[in-house]
Parts: sequence; structure tokens; C-alpha cells
Amino acid sequence: MLEIRQLSFCYPGQSSGWTFGFSVAPGECLAIQGPSGSGKSTLLGLIAGFLAPDRGEILWQGQAIHNLSPWQRPVTSVFQDHNLFEHLDVFTNIGLGLHPGMKLNPEQASAINQGLTRVGLEGFGQRRPGELSGGQRQRVALLRSILRRQLVLLLDEPLTGLDTQTRSTLYRMLTEEKARGVALVLASHDEEDRRVLADRHWNL
Repeated sequence: MLEIRQLSFCYPGQSSGWTFGFSVAPGECLAIQGPSGSGKSTLLGLIAGFLAPDRGEILWQGQAIHNLSPWQRPVTSVFQDHNLFEHLDVFTNIGLGLHPGMKLNPEQASAINQGLTRVGLEGFGQRRPGELSGGQRQRVALLRSILRRQLVLLLDEPLTGLDTQTRSTLYRMLTEEKARGVALVLASHDEEDRRVLADRHWNL
């Protein structure tokens, strides 16, 4: 169970901030809804560990994780800017998510190649992010997060700009993650994303 308990945050120089509180069970997808500026991306940044809360707690299976570094948390994320290394090829960008030293075993290397084929990027492993369209970059970022096999998956507008066929494939992959017991937190303005993936909705 992912638990957010009275988690408060305010950006420096602002007079007011946010306080969040909810839980997400393993295998469940919670859709976070709210207009732009309501704090959706801020909330995901707090859970991922890229922002430090002013107070409150983040727990996974009863254990506090809000004081851990991002790499120590059982969390992986897909943000709108994709966070790809521009000087590295697609295969390496994904592989670094599995092992920071790129010491991949045969099963991991095979999973990357199979995943690229599944998301319509077969043969793209040696290309660099600058050679990809926005939708292709999005698929690489999402595949990297899925293949990390973490227990919490944060999704910030994960399927924006993708065609119907690719969306269907990624819906299936994310549904498989839920079946594996992964807790998903989805921030999306897209009603179809929320309809297909979300089990519950929480309004900011």
C-alpha cells in the first residue's frame, strides 16, 4: 500500500502550497484530476523524491520512504519531459534504468529488444533521442519505467500525442503492470486514459 499522509509542500516565495493525503493499493490505479497548476506534477515529484516535503509522510507497505533518495525508493516515473540522455542511444537509455553500470544479463537485454518491438520501435535501439519524434521519445521513457519492475509507477501525462494503436499497446502493458501488483498513480487530462486505466479518481 502506498500511503500519502498529510504531505505538505510550498515552493519558495509562494504564500500558499498544497497538502495531500490518499492511499493506493498494490494492483490499483489512482487517477489524479485537477486543472493545470493544481499540483499534480508537484505531487508526483514528491512521491518520486525529486522534491522534499515540508512535512508529512510517504509510506510503502507501512515503511516510511520520504527520507530516502529517489534511487532507494520502490518508485519509477514517467514525466512529461521524458528525462532521456541525449548523448546516449535508445537501448542504453533504457538499460541504465535497469542497471546504472549497464551490466545487463541476457534476459534484461532481451526484454529491452522485445519491449522496443512491442511499442513499435523495433530497430530503434541505436538511435539517439534527438532522432526521435515526441511520441517515440514518450514510448522509450514509458518502456524504461515499465522494465525497471518497481512497485510504484508514477505517470504524468504518459500517453500524450500517441496514436490509437500505440495507446492500445501501452494500455495493455500498463494493465499487465497492475496485474503484477504495481500501484499506479496517473496524472492525465485525457478522459480515455483515466477510463481505461483508473480504478479510482482523486480530485485536487
